Amino acid sequence: MKNLAIVLFISLMTLGIQAQEKVAKIEFTSDTVDYGEIEKGSDGVRVFEFKNTGTAPLIISKVSSSCGCTIPKKPEGPIMPGETGEIQVKYDTNRPGPIRKAITVLSNADTPTTILKIKGNVKEGVNGK
Repeated sequence: MKNLAIVLFISLMTLGIQAQEKVAKIEFTSDTVDYGEIEKGSDGVRVFEFKNTGTAPLIISKVSSSCGCTIPKKPEGPIMPGETGEIQVKYDTNRPGPIRKAITVLSNADTPTTILKIKGNVKEGVNGK
């Protein structure tokens, strides 16, 4: 009877350890992209790089921006533990003036919501063009 209790106890401990939930973790190289001073009409595409530092596949379910002038693009498939990925952001550089926008990333990571930022300034072209 004593041996049965020991075997049962060890089995429950092993089951408890195996039942610990695996979790995805998202770690960005930087949470801000600085465009600096750019010309009107120049290339507005920039990239946020990240790594899944967790133990479960990372799934980015939604990426949205604070305005229609910024178009984010998320990875389509899961990012496996230890792998890297990127979120591409395209800003409409035909709008002169300061850039201050936020991009919201929703995922299954241990921190499900991450806010990324872009900043910079779009200069008016030569002769006001």
